[in-house]
Amino acid sequence: MWTRVRDIERVFNTIDMLQNRMNRLYSDYDRMRAIPSAWGVAQSGPSTNLYDCGDHLEMTVEVPGVAREDLNIKVQGNYLEIGGSRNSNVPEGYSAQRMERGATVFTRSFTLPADVNTAKVEALLANGILRLILPKAETAKPKKIAIQ
Repeated sequence: MWTRVRDIERVFNTIDMLQNRMNRLYSDYDRMRAIPSAWGVAQSGPSTNLYDCGDHLEMTVEVPGVAREDLNIKVQGNYLEIGGSRNSNVPEGYSAQRMERGATVFTRSFTLPADVNTAKVEALLANGILRLILPKAETAKPKKIAIQ
């Protein structure tokens, strides 16, 4: 009987050890997130959404604190590249106590689901959201074929 109790204790001790290791792992992850990083640990740039609106694609990009003149957008065919930078806005003479949105430089590139008419691309920036309207090229639009 004592052997069975010890076996059960050993199982629970192993579970406790695994729980402690998981707690340390998550604790390390939380510490890594506390390091000033503009877009988080797992993400390499701002969050985006891409929508197919029939005759055009529309992308929204979260770029809080990024000025219009600090953004670069390049489109060629079905390739889109968005880059930019954000300066740290710590007032002179102050020391930052917490910085979750520090200075950063980013570049994101995307392969779009259709070629884009680059001459008609529109970019709008309002309230930290960059909105791109990407009209599809004529070759990318479906054509209705008349049956004779």
